[in-house]
Amino acid sequence: MEKKRSDAEAEVRFFESSEELSAGLADYVHGVSESALRERSSFSLALSGGDIPERLGKLASLPYLRTVDWSKWHLFWAEENVVPRKHPDSFYLQAKQHFISKVPIQPAHVVPAGHETPGEAAADGYEFSIRQQVKNRTVPASPSCDCPRFDLVLLTLGPGAEVSSLHPNHPVLREGSQWVAPVSVAGERRERLTLTLPVINAAANVAIVASGSDVARAFCEAMVDRRPLGSSPAQMIRPIDGKLVWFVDAGAASLFSGGGAIASASSS
Repeated sequence: MEKKRSDAEAEVRFFESSEELSAGLADYVHGVSESALRERSSFSLALSGGDIPERLGKLASLPYLRTVDWSKWHLFWAEENVVPRKHPDSFYLQAKQHFISKVPIQPAHVVPAGHETPGEAAADGYEFSIRQQVKNRTVPASPSCDCPRFDLVLLTLGPGAEVSSLHPNHPVLREGSQWVAPVSVAGERRERLTLTLPVINAAANVAIVASGSDVARAFCEAMVDRRPLGSSPAQMIRPIDGKLVWFVDAGAASLFSGGGAIASASSS
């Protein structure tokens, strides 16, 4: 059963199970796409890694398979590992296996991020692709960033309050002019590309998926505990002229009470 909670800054949708969350997310993505296509001739969706590709597999089933206007969908990546497309760590490959190969999206509308070229060259190449495909713009989220306006950006919440590949206190959180940035995080083997905060916050819609007990504290802190700037990237997701919706299952909500308090704030 889905329950909703609305705040001044975001809507939070609670689900009893991860499976119900996936079903609710599919309905939501479908609804956002239909709304976008009533206004223009395309729908632009930026995906994260994690479990987002698998959850989108719900859209490959009825009724979505027949009712979605797939010819007008354009897929992008909020984050991507800099690996070959056929590498198991490629978010593109994961999305292809669970979702893209099962729906009639036009191959030319699946916009790849840099897969083998490292560093700034990969970021610049992906930014160029976005400029060619996303013509809609919004009021800049920062004075130096004339940002694209994605119709929807899908993110996942990590245990450290990271979203996309934006990690706490990472220098890329201060990036104000680039649309795409390379990210190297201590302890991780691979470099990634990530959309920057101004681009994410310029989207018409942003959804963050919080699933599992390992993100319960990060979710609570994102909801009610104002953290020092940069220590909780999830709290920095604030669309400037759009909507933010959280999708939260029972595990992620296990420390969260309806009154907005952290149920186990004193625990480590």
